[in-house]
Amino acid sequence: MKTNTMKKIAACAFLISATAHFGTASAHVVLEYQVAPAGASYKATFKVGHGCGGSPTRQIAVDIPASMRGARPMPKPGWALEVQREKLTQPYTSHGRSITEDVVRVTWTAKTAEDMLPNAHYDEFVLVAATPEQAGTVYWPVRQACAEGRNDWVELPKPGQKLSDLKSPAAALEILPGAGAGTHNH
Repeated sequence: MKTNTMKKIAACAFLISATAHFGTASAHVVLEYQVAPAGASYKATFKVGHGCGGSPTRQIAVDIPASMRGARPMPKPGWALEVQREKLTQPYTSHGRSITEDVVRVTWTAKTAEDMLPNAHYDEFVLVAATPEQAGTVYWPVRQACAEGRNDWVELPKPGQKLSDLKSPAAALEILPGAGAGTHNH
């Protein structure tokens, strides 16, 4: 049992180090931690490293993948927060109650021009959500609106294609099997 757990931890550490280079070398909006265990609480930190062709970022909108549940965003000073919810086609149970609607999009919008994220600066936009029970890759489309222009990081790889092959890839999260299954974290 301990050997199996150590192998999972080693695999997770390898994936984190392998994906860290992509996240820092890329000009795309990416997740700080690009791997997470199945069935666990996950802190999604979206790293925004530039505006749109020199223009400051005024809005970040994140589409919540259908397999992620219970998304709760972190407010940012100077930014208005909007949470869009929709009715679920298949309700689920959480803390003994039936959940019939869930968050599908979180949007942060700068309240004033002074609150916008300058092109030459970096910032993070954060939310927490529960990962799916099944292993696999989860994609988070992110739309970045600027004072002038926009960047839509929404492309998904086709079979055999890598994220690095795409011009505007969605942020990717690799869900690892087993490590978080059956746990309950807040």
